Amino acid sequence: MTSHISRDLMRDLRCPGNGVDCSSCQLALSYCQLLQTTEMADVLAQSFLFGLQRDVTNNILFYDDESIVFPCGKTCVCYNFVHKRQKFISASEKSQGMRAMAISANRRFLAISERGGKAAITVFDLQNDEGRKRKMLSAENIVDEDFVCMAFSPNSKYLLAQTGGREWMLVLWLWENQKVVSTMKTTNASNPVNQVSFNPYNNIQVCVSGSGVFQVLCYSEGSFKQTSFPKVVCINFVSHAWITEDQVITATSTGRMLVFQHGDLHWVLDMTALEIPDRQVEMKKTRGRDINEGPTLTGITFVVAYSKGFACSTKPGRVCLYEKTAKNTYRKSREIQIPRHCDDSHVTSVECQEITSMCMSPSEETLAVSTDRGQLYGINMFTVDISKERRLQFEFLSQPFHSECITDLSVCTWKPIVATCSLDHSVRIWNYETKMLEVVKEFHEQPYTVALHPTGLFILVGFSDKLWLMGLHVDDICMLKDFAIQSCKECSFSHGGHLFAAASGNVIHIYSLSSFENIHSLKGHNGKISDMKWSMDDSRLVSCGVDGALYEWNTHTGKRESDTALKSCTSTSAAFSSDGRSVLTVGSDHTLKELRACQIVSQVAADDIAFTAMAVSHSGHVVFAGTDTGNIAAIQFPSPCEKKWMLYRAHCGPVTKMVITFDGQFLLTVSEDCCLALWKILHHHDCGIKNNKHIEETLISKSHLEDKSQKMLELKVRLEEIEMENEYQLRVKEMNYNEKMRESCDKFTQQAQVLETAQQEMRRALEKQEVEHRQSCDELIRKHSKEVQALESSYSQKLIVEHEKYQDLQKKCEKMQEDYKEQLKSAAESKSREVEKLSQLHEVKLEEKTQLLAKCQRDEQQQSLKFQHIIQQLEEDEVRKIHDMQIKYEKKLLTEKESNKHLQEDATIMKQKLSSLQRQVDDRHADISVLKQERNMLLALIQSLQEDIKDLKWHNCGHKRTSEDKDKTISDLKKKHQELEKFKFLLDFQLSELKKQTEPQQESINEKKERIHQLEDEIVKMDKDNTQLKLTISDLKLKLRNKDKDMHKEMQRVGCLDTKLHRLKADLQDCVSFIQEPRKLKKSVQMIYARYVQHTDEVDKNHSVDVWRTLSCQQDNKEKTLPSFKSRRSKSAADDQDKNYIKIMKENVTLIGEINEQRNELRQLRSELKDYKAQMDLFKRSNSSSTTQNHGNQHLN
Repeated sequence: MTSHISRDLMRDLRCPGNGVDCSSCQLALSYCQLLQTTEMADVLAQSFLFGLQRDVTNNILFYDDESIVFPCGKTCVCYNFVHKRQKFISASEKSQGMRAMAISANRRFLAISERGGKAAITVFDLQNDEGRKRKMLSAENIVDEDFVCMAFSPNSKYLLAQTGGREWMLVLWLWENQKVVSTMKTTNASNPVNQVSFNPYNNIQVCVSGSGVFQVLCYSEGSFKQTSFPKVVCINFVSHAWITEDQVITATSTGRMLVFQHGDLHWVLDMTALEIPDRQVEMKKTRGRDINEGPTLTGITFVVAYSKGFACSTKPGRVCLYEKTAKNTYRKSREIQIPRHCDDSHVTSVECQEITSMCMSPSEETLAVSTDRGQLYGINMFTVDISKERRLQFEFLSQPFHSECITDLSVCTWKPIVATCSLDHSVRIWNYETKMLEVVKEFHEQPYTVALHPTGLFILVGFSDKLWLMGLHVDDICMLKDFAIQSCKECSFSHGGHLFAAASGNVIHIYSLSSFENIHSLKGHNGKISDMKWSMDDSRLVSCGVDGALYEWNTHTGKRESDTALKSCTSTSAAFSSDGRSVLTVGSDHTLKELRACQIVSQVAADDIAFTAMAVSHSGHVVFAGTDTGNIAAIQFPSPCEKKWMLYRAHCGPVTKMVITFDGQFLLTVSEDCCLALWKILHHHDCGIKNNKHIEETLISKSHLEDKSQKMLELKVRLEEIEMENEYQLRVKEMNYNEKMRESCDKFTQQAQVLETAQQEMRRALEKQEVEHRQSCDELIRKHSKEVQALESSYSQKLIVEHEKYQDLQKKCEKMQEDYKEQLKSAAESKSREVEKLSQLHEVKLEEKTQLLAKCQRDEQQQSLKFQHIIQQLEEDEVRKIHDMQIKYEKKLLTEKESNKHLQEDATIMKQKLSSLQRQVDDRHADISVLKQERNMLLALIQSLQEDIKDLKWHNCGHKRTSEDKDKTISDLKKKHQELEKFKFLLDFQLSELKKQTEPQQESINEKKERIHQLEDEIVKMDKDNTQLKLTISDLKLKLRNKDKDMHKEMQRVGCLDTKLHRLKADLQDCVSFIQEPRKLKKSVQMIYARYVQHTDEVDKNHSVDVWRTLSCQQDNKEKTLPSFKSRRSKSAADDQDKNYIKIMKENVTLIGEINEQRNELRQLRSELKDYKAQMDLFKRSNSSSTTQNHGNQHLN
């Protein structure tokens, strides 16, 4: 990253002269050269995470109907299980992992409680793409280290949290203001609390449950108050849920369900009816407040309420759904089980999983669960309602994760796959491009180590008694060869794949993969070997052990080339540098050391951090190291004098292994927290790494292919049977529908007749009403004409009176104008006097300023000398400014690159914002129209006030008031007029500001419209491509029809031959009766010969051409392949074993490619058959519908 930036700066800062650099540019170039060793940008970015933290309360939550939130390592993952995408919310720097989670009712805010330090809660905004941190909540008087459980209020304004440890305090926050509203001690360490919740119908009512604890609290007057005190000291409450506004259902560890109403024990649900189908759960009413716990069933682990009832999880791995009936009882409707995903018949730990958490999606479409084995399951509630089976099975929401510590991982060269082994006795193959799990294999024994062959077709797995070489098939891992290597903890293939090394105790065995012979046994370590790596040319092998020794071996001779003993520490990992000249190692001494020729060349101390694993980038500029706290350190290499690294928060446990893929794009890390992390290495293209194209070939056994073909035949037979059944059912339905159509037609004809009679009666009533309406209208017109004449006569008299008044007012106005003219003349004279006075004052001021100008000129001469010294200093400071500018531009470049990445993600969000902006523009237009209406109202008000002025003048003349009173009223009215004009000016200014605000938004809208037009053009291109694809599909369908015709012809031929065979057998049986009479037998044989031999000859003649063609083709192929096989055999006798092995491998690859091509052709044929059958069904349905319509039309006619 830094080298890339420095190159750009060097190119931009070059002077445009004669190829000569100025002094400032030379300093900038020297700074760019130093930049590569002093700065370090971001190297890693999280790409995908596989795993689940099991010890987190509420470790699965729904963000929306298609996304869930769950913790993985020190990261919270927002996973869209429909589109298979992940977003990440990282923990704080001092975090040691998560303890509890909670999501708000509006699905916008996520609260996370973290371990480490003082108890605190972080609230994140999920609507932001990066999960922006909103608030950090903590309480001053709390000593405990973490919060055990949390819950948001229904309005998402309050947050309730329960601490653990010593105090067990219940804290209520108004979290947006970071204000602690109330605190209360709920229990002690002997009776822990495991769940708190708000009443979904009440923001101030809370429920707290745990071991011997059940409290319903109500917040009032600044504190919590308990409404009731039930006696539940001996009951262990595992979970609870609000069923109604005043009822809470609770689950106990002994399998009993208790219902509390208003905080008192109200009902006891007899869950012994769990195993009896279609039986309602009996609810026994209890008068007292105490109940004795007794052993009833296996324990209930979790309870969730939904609109139809509630769901409870029981052991082992089972969820029962209960629906409410009309009699306020609950009936068991469905039972959902965790499925088996193991082929073994014995009971595994998967079948004995315990469900630890459950949640419903916002629309109640999906039920999601998490288990104590770290797995995520889900089921669609719509399929639950539709299916007729009472026992259903969950499906994986994500991939099946490891449930125990992951001990080893390995990658290959030819395929984008990763192999991992774990203490859960399983080996799993992951694809880091598709982010999918491809193969799972479980063993009776624990696998210690795993290694993938560079081709990705074979794998080594180490057990306690043997090391097995296995083949990676499509859906299985098959054992091929075992090696007598006990307790193999480390193994690795060479980069060429012809050798592999396996460590047993303190000895390393090197085997040949072609001959399976032990070539070398490398002895020298005094303790167990912890890691070993091959060099790029496979000529050397480096190993490190618990004894602190680091040995470098020659794989050709089996001798030790160099050895280094570090007795003060135990080495955990070692690797060659990118150039292969030196060896890097980490260990328990908290340092990264570089060794060359048995000497420590450089080392980087990590203070209190212990490195557990290590991987070197292909460029050699960065070394990735895993720590015992689960973090990943990106260390600059070669190491400078100062520490230059970056820490990335990843896992909750020590990192066990880490590997970089062959193309250098991804870093893979595993840890003791059962999580596999996939990291994107940024700017890997700067390192000059080759692009590797992965192959798709896999191994397939012959038995597997035979099983597939048998299944295909069975499915074809089953398809034919189903088609026959469907045709019969369709015919029966057609008969039923025809009868129903006849009945409905008869009914409709009767109804039509009734409606016609009613319509005639309505027409008659309408004609009567029209006649009455005309008569009433004529009477109204006459009355209206009379009233109009009376009004005209009255208003003409009033107009004459008003005209006289208007003339009087005009005379008065002329008098007022003359008075105002006299006043204006007096005001002009006073203004002229004031102007003369001001001119005299300004002349005096001008003289003073001329004197000041003279002084300023003198000061300028003095300051010019000072500025010359300052210019020299500024020239010296220019170099420093250039350095500052470079740093600024580099930061801007980094921010712009990050923004460019996020712009692509924000493009989809901008489309959504476009619609919201259009709505805002519409709202602004509406506001503008409202303001215009207000302006019109104010103008009307001004006019009314002017009319009031005229009325007041008229009244003043009538009452004969003095001129002083008239002047006062006129001045008051003028002030009002001025205020109104000011208000009008303010409104105009507000209108102009609103127009300015809308103009930039309109520009952005226009830009987005152009983007929409571009997308529409792309859609048109896609439509053209679709039309071309449809043409190809039609061609393929024609070919398929021709093939079907050929098949029918061959079937007819086979049928003719079968009939002839049956006749021949019957004639032969007749001949058997003449065995004792040879003459008759001879005649009968001759008759048979005369009948059948000629026909068979004709059939043979018809088929002879095809048979001879096939035989000739086979002979030609054999003749062509024979010399090639002979030449290969002659060459193989002369060549070495390595060349034979390479040829065999190539032939295997070609054969595998041919098999895969045949499989692809089979898939295409299957898809074409399905399309053809679907078209036939549609054609039949259309014909049936057309026939039914024709019948219906005939009946109507």
